[in-house]
Amino acid sequence: MVRNPPRERAPPSVDEVLDALADDAARRIVTALSEPKTASELSEECDIPLSTTYRKLEQLTEASLLEESTDIRRDGQHTTRYSVAFESVTVAISDDGDDGDDSERREFDVSFTRPERTRDERLADLWSELREET
Repeated sequence: MVRNPPRERAPPSVDEVLDALADDAARRIVTALSEPKTASELSEECDIPLSTTYRKLEQLTEASLLEESTDIRRDGQHTTRYSVAFESVTVAISDDGDDGDDSERREFDVSFTRPERTRDERLADLWSELREET
């Protein structure tokens, strides 16, 4: 199995994360991912239509809650699997400014605790980066 390298993109907004987790079907998908699974496996296990499953998987991936990996097979039929990309998600209110002014703007902030990447995952990331450079 080869993991796709992490995408260089801005962290998700609070709205993206909360919108993704506000949906019952999306939460069932996250809960079902005790191990990496395909969209078809998740659709069947969660009793969600496959087209809806794909939409929810994309939304969860864009919100940095899931990550995709690709099983490379000799027959050319590659399989995408999804796994949970966080251990915890924290939404907090932060103060924007330290000038003591009553007009300080308070904002929501989202942060993730991520699982430590395995040696195989780190090696796959390095290999992918090397292939892109050549």
